[in-house]
Amino acid sequence: MEEYAFSDYVVIKALEDGVNIIGLTRGKDTKFHHTEKLDAGEVYIAQFTEITSAIKINGKAQILTKLGEVISQVGEN
Repeated sequence: MEEYAFSDYVVIKALEDGVNIIGLTRGKDTKFHHTEKLDAGEVYIAQFTEITSAIKINGKAQILTKLGEVISQVGEN
């Protein structure tokens, strides 16, 4: 089994149409390596791996991690 098989997972549930998820690479130069677009109610499960070091979420979504729950907000101060 690969070393990153037990890496942290993130569950993202879109709370509106058009939520964008962008996976970012590890290494000297951070780059986009994967994108997804979700509509309201769709769920995406992502994993941090040897390649994925960060996940960027644009739009209103519920995000679940082992550290807890976050609701992303758009355009609010």
